[in-house]
Parts: sequence; structure tokens; C-alpha cells
Amino acid sequence: MTDNWHDLNHDVITCRACPRLVAWREQVTREKRRAYQDWDYWGKPVPGFGDVLGRVLIVGLAPGAHGSNRTGRMFTGDSSGDTLFGAMHRTGFASQPTAYSREDGLELHDAFITAIGRCAPPKNRPTSAELSSCRSFFARELALMPQLEVILALGQMAFDGSLKLLRTQGYDIPRLKFGHGVHYLMEAPSHLDVPPNIRLKHLLGCYHPSRQNTQTGRLTLEMIDAVFEQARGLLS
Repeated sequence: MTDNWHDLNHDVITCRACPRLVAWREQVTREKRRAYQDWDYWGKPVPGFGDVLGRVLIVGLAPGAHGSNRTGRMFTGDSSGDTLFGAMHRTGFASQPTAYSREDGLELHDAFITAIGRCAPPKNRPTSAELSSCRSFFARELALMPQLEVILALGQMAFDGSLKLLRTQGYDIPRLKFGHGVHYLMEAPSHLDVPPNIRLKHLLGCYHPSRQNTQTGRLTLEMIDAVFEQARGLLS
């Protein structure tokens, strides 16, 4: 079947494969946080966002209950997004440093954002079975983006989830250790439709821009900026 972005995003948004996640995301839309009582919560799986011709793919874990689950766009409406888009703006990947709604005018340049999980999970902890159910969406995105050169994983789980998918696609990848700023080079298998000049793909690791990481100093603005500068420097 020939895939396209419209069909893919429709399949993401209408997915009800995981009962626990469906129940939780819809409960959150009813039990709104006080600060967002006037919001019409999205309350559905969240599709990828950005430049579909971009060469950098940013991979997160899953939507936040009152962030992306509220706004319907990846990393939009919470403190993690403030940190992420601030860094992307400073390094030329985003048109503005803030993201608060799908109508705020934000555009990404040469970058696309996705996640290994598409629904807000209770306590930010999707199960392995739930992530497995989402993996086909991630695979379809990769198939639609053969021009990708850099995959930037935000956090350990996004890093591991990216590796799992790449291995299922035939990438010969050994056991890799996650860390902030780690850089690994991978060669695309011959059966994939990848342009010859970019058969070598780069995998980068970055601490997740969560409030816990930024408030404790585990991830500073200088550290996340450095990873995005590193990603830009790897582009052909």
C-alpha cells in the first residue's frame, strides 16, 4: 500500500489500540488542570510535527497529559517544549522559541519531531506493549523520510525505542549506551530506499528536556544547544 502523510496522520489520530491509554487520555480531558479549564483538550493520539523534508528527526517519549494531550502538537504547551523549542530556535531549527498551541505560527526548519508513544500515559510511563503498538507509526514516518541524516533521541527510552525500530528494519546495530551528546554512525541496509549519498545515518543522544532535568541542572541550556549544534554540523 502506498503511504502518505495524510493517511498516516489520520491513522495516528484515530487509533484506539491501547485501552489503558485511551481511558487515561480521555479522563485527563474531563479532569482538566485548573489553569486550563477554558481549553478544549485534544485528548487523542498526537501525530508528528515539522518539516517533512527535514534531515533531522527528533524523537521523544510520549505526549504530556496537560501538554501535547491538551494542545494536539508534539512538545507544545509544557515546560519541556519551552526548553526544546528555545534550543531549536537558537540553533536555527525553529521559527520561534515558544510553542503554546497548534495555531501559534511555529514552523520547523530542516527538522521533524515525533515520539515512540503517541498517547499520554499515566505517570509518563507507557508499557512495552503500548510502545510496540505505536512502533508501526514511527516506521511509516521513517519510510516517508528517506532524506533523514540525523536521529536525535531525547532521553533513554526514546533512544532505546529508536534502536528497536532501526534493528527491525535491518540495521546491524550492536548494543549502544545512551548518554548526553553520544554519537553513533549507522549504515542503512541495502534493501531500504535510501539515497546512496546518505546511507550513513547519525544517532545522537540528549537528556530529555523535562522540568526535572532542567531544574536540577542535569540538562542546561548550553548542553542542549550543543547537541543541536552537533546535529547541524553532521548534516551533509
